[in-house]
Amino acid sequence: MPDGKNHEEYVVIKAKENGVTIIGLTRGKDTKFHHSEKLDKGEVMIAQFTEHTSAIKIRGRAEILTKHGKMHTDE
Repeated sequence: MPDGKNHEEYVVIKAKENGVTIIGLTRGKDTKFHHSEKLDKGEVMIAQFTEHTSAIKIRGRAEILTKHGKMHTDE
């Protein structure tokens, strides 16, 4: 449930190549991987920061859209 702590923030990730990996990282004392997804070229994932997810790591060529703007991983 949203409580004003960035839980309403979404990130849109569009794969620009096959095999783009998206990894969710946990909150808390130790940062750990808690979820991963693979996208193929053209696939889109909408991710949300939650009480469990404090960071998202993206491997591969992708376009990322946030409320802060659009960015690309290095091509």
